[in-house]
Amino acid sequence: MRKLVVQQWVTVDNIAAEEDGGLSFVSGEPFSDTTDPAFKAGVMGLIDSVDTLILGANTYAQTKNYWPYADDQGEYGEKLNRLTKFVASSKLNDAPWGDFPAATVTRDPAATIQQLKELSGKDIWLWGSLKLMHSLLATGVVDEVRMLVCPVARGKGTRIFEERSDLKPVEATMFDNGVVLLRYEITK
Repeated sequence: MRKLVVQQWVTVDNIAAEEDGGLSFVSGEPFSDTTDPAFKAGVMGLIDSVDTLILGANTYAQTKNYWPYADDQGEYGEKLNRLTKFVASSKLNDAPWGDFPAATVTRDPAATIQQLKELSGKDIWLWGSLKLMHSLLATGVVDEVRMLVCPVARGKGTRIFEERSDLKPVEATMFDNGVVLLRYEITK
């Protein structure tokens, strides 16, 4: 069965979005000439393990005018743009993605994800979308959380976990750029 994998950039104090919703704390650009090869391989490993991308309406709105045209993102951008996409929204009727196939709009993301899990294929990736992530954690459809922990603290902002969650450690990898990848399975 396919898994739903959530990936979030976070600070060491569990902040996944600053008070203004921003991510100025994110470090570790994976696609420059000076990038740590191990970090780039880790980022590419995730995108190679999935074939479906889930986005919340806000994340979709923030990214739809950049990613379909992000030639500077190289192989990563190409792979991201070719993923099958779903946007969770109660207001959108369509979700174009540049010259690539449009995303499918879903009004019931938990049900859609459960149906996708039953199909053959690679894993499913929830990209950003903190509000959606929190609601999906509550429904029990999230299988794995990947945190890219940046070496900073912010004190205030939106936390990745707002409720109790039982986690099983799967991986901890430190990269030369200071980012630490922590992978956890959600125990059910």
